[in-house]
Amino acid sequence: MSFAATFADTADARRYNRLSRRLGMAESGLGLALMALLLATGWTRLLRDLVFRVDRQNYVLALFLYVLALAILSKLLSLGLDLYGFRLEHQYHLSNQRLRAWLWDQIKEFLVGLVISTILAELFYLLVRKFPQTWWIVAWVVFMALSVLFVQIAPLVIFPIFYKFRPLNNPELRTRLTRLSERAGTKVRGVYEWVLSEKSKKANAALAGWGATRRIILADTLLENYSSDEIEAVLAHELGHHVCRHILKSMIVQAFVSFAGFWLLKWVLRWVVLRKEWFISQYDFANLPLIILVTTVLSLALMPLLKAYSRFTERQADRYALKSIAAVEPFISAMNKLAEQNLAERQPSRIVEILFHSHPPIAKRIAAAEAWGKERTMIRS
Repeated sequence: MSFAATFADTADARRYNRLSRRLGMAESGLGLALMALLLATGWTRLLRDLVFRVDRQNYVLALFLYVLALAILSKLLSLGLDLYGFRLEHQYHLSNQRLRAWLWDQIKEFLVGLVISTILAELFYLLVRKFPQTWWIVAWVVFMALSVLFVQIAPLVIFPIFYKFRPLNNPELRTRLTRLSERAGTKVRGVYEWVLSEKSKKANAALAGWGATRRIILADTLLENYSSDEIEAVLAHELGHHVCRHILKSMIVQAFVSFAGFWLLKWVLRWVVLRKEWFISQYDFANLPLIILVTTVLSLALMPLLKAYSRFTERQADRYALKSIAAVEPFISAMNKLAEQNLAERQPSRIVEILFHSHPPIAKRIAAAEAWGKERTMIRS
């Protein structure tokens, strides 16, 4: 009997994933509804006028206060769904986190999001003011550069705000994984244990960062429950993304998508300012909900295509992993363990796969591994 046929989705896995998808859709819908309400009622202009009362000459301060008010409104509106998500993880025994620690994470997430949103908003409207005709091209270039910078600094600056990391205290496994990365042609700046168990019972691993910040991170929940062969198979998949240059290719895809987004924003802002006269100018930050609305709708419209591309890259990474390890069994057993531990769907419906899955379903990944193993056996014999 094949590994793929041995396991099927449990009722808990099906229900948990169905509820998680509904939660995600509700969060997106609620955010869109808030932006649409602010625009339809004109409250966004009232809020702009209100923040300018603090100092009418200080555009930068007024914009910060507007972003702050928008962030608070969004957080208050989504708090109920956030709490439901917290309860959902506990209901299905996937979380170790206490309510107090979760609330502290929510505060940190809000503050980090506020800092990033403020920087992006201030920079965006500065470029609109300085380059009234070509702002969308300049903004596209700047924002792409910031994306590259974020990939580099996230392991050093953002991740440690929410999680603890420590050097892996297993010399044999560290050496084995470092050699695996060297065979893949990539240098890593260390192998780290990711203390995930304080918050979650799920397992994960990643090759984080880029260039001088690239490092291997392994969740302690992975280290506790998986053999060295299985961990090697999981990391080989992550290294496959490097070998296939998926980070670079994904950034190229992102560049095309963001270029289309900025071009669309240019015409939308010009139309609402010159034709509809909804706002004073292109850099009237009362139009921020419109910008969020347009970019979100564009992202949702392109999501099936982007998910399809992501599944394609994941299949390539799987193929590299299968070529890099001595046998397919550790890869298959790791996939099954991850599915069970993370309560993932092994066999979702085709429509769910198309709309929501960035990875091929576990059942398809295992079937591909089995086929690869049989083919390799035939070649060797």
